[in-house]
Amino acid sequence: MHLTRFTDYSLRVLMYLAVKSEQRSTITEIAERFDISRNHLMKVVQDLNHQGYITSIRGKNGGLLLERDPETISLGRLVRDTERDLKLVECFGDDNECVITPACRLKPILAEALTAFLAVLDQYTLADLLGPQQPQLIQLLQIDDTPPDD
Repeated sequence: MHLTRFTDYSLRVLMYLAVKSEQRSTITEIAERFDISRNHLMKVVQDLNHQGYITSIRGKNGGLLLERDPETISLGRLVRDTERDLKLVECFGDDNECVITPACRLKPILAEALTAFLAVLDQYTLADLLGPQQPQLIQLLQIDDTPPDD
């Protein structure tokens, strides 16, 4: 199975925002840190905002923040929410024209594999992606983790 770039970028955005915690981030900042297209990232952020994973604050002091605690963001749910097509082969879809479908055992086997794949991801949250590596992520992403002056 191959996850789309959209899901990959969604995971990166959420990880970045989780590492920054209460500090706001911008699309430009995230795009630069990961060296990815700002335009593509805008679509990802819009979708994550629409689905309630993040919040986008407009204005001079605006930016992006996680809407929920990292411990409550299931990786399996995120993949289901960001992957537009989990049909692994043609026979998973309504437009199936494969002539061997009535006698083929591939579809139920792949369906079982997909269920297992998602079940494993359901066991993990965004917080699990950070873990003890969070200091290294901060360094690699060049995040200033000093609290802002009040």
